[in-house]
Amino acid sequence: MDMANINNYLLEVDDLKTYFPIKKGLLRRTTGYVKAVDGISFGIKKEQTLGLVGESGCGKTTAARSIVRLVPATKGRVIFDQEDILTADKVKLRRLRRQISLIFQDPFGSLNPRMTVGNTIGEPLQVQRRVSGSELTDRVTVLLSKVGLSPDHINRYPHEFSGGQRQRIGVARALASGPKLVICDEPVSALDVSIQSQILNLLKDLQEEFGLTFLFIAHDLAVVEFFCDIVAVMYMGRIVERAASQDLYQNPLHPYTRALISAIPRGEPSLRGPKTTVSGEVPSASNPPAGCAFGPRCPWRRDDCLKQAPALKQRSDNKGHFVACWKY
Repeated sequence: MDMANINNYLLEVDDLKTYFPIKKGLLRRTTGYVKAVDGISFGIKKEQTLGLVGESGCGKTTAARSIVRLVPATKGRVIFDQEDILTADKVKLRRLRRQISLIFQDPFGSLNPRMTVGNTIGEPLQVQRRVSGSELTDRVTVLLSKVGLSPDHINRYPHEFSGGQRQRIGVARALASGPKLVICDEPVSALDVSIQSQILNLLKDLQEEFGLTFLFIAHDLAVVEFFCDIVAVMYMGRIVERAASQDLYQNPLHPYTRALISAIPRGEPSLRGPKTTVSGEVPSASNPPAGCAFGPRCPWRRDDCLKQAPALKQRSDNKGHFVACWKY
């Protein structure tokens, strides 16, 4: 992270690590750790969108939950609006969390089936004691309109809506507290392709209208290419490449990134590039390989890869492109 430009970031994550202990035996002694997040760093400027991508199990969601302290981090710093979330006391943490909202992956499971739409969207405002009574109803009505739903839906229950409509309700709930940062945890992966585009366009419109900053978690690189300004690629708890979206997709450097991008379905034959494949299985997170975690599957593997993991470093010919590979 460029510490000279720290004031430019709304969110700055520095060397974040989240380890889960492995306990065995009758005495439940700790015999090792699952390194779900193993030293990631990135920054997001105001009104910018950073996409955190990688296959399932790479640590994306754990990283997001560690940022808001839903999961305790082992080490690192998370600076939000010039304050460290990880060291904040309860009063300060409550204040910081009012400025951060989450949109969840599952539009069915993320809504309480016993609460009406109005109560679901208005709950953050009630908890924070910002508005009540008719003022609360008016605020919820406005939010419903902003996400493309009718004010008449305020007294309905989640089971009366489609998946796309439920996710719109989730977006309205996320906007209720007036956040600066919205963490989107695979918000469209459970939706049909046609509905995905509607939700993504809605989020873009809301970002422009309210000046929102997004941390967008996904495994679908086609979605990330469309939606994100910056892309960080994760593999086994580490970021292996980070760059501006256009630069990353036009010139992927890490072999894992190349494999992910080559797997994107392209309808137009002229857009299909050479296929890059990787062999082998993802190593166990409880027993990772020595050196580079991607080393056992890497077509460029050399002796250095099996001894020490390469650090994420900036390319000399491109100041905004970072890659963790001994080849560069």
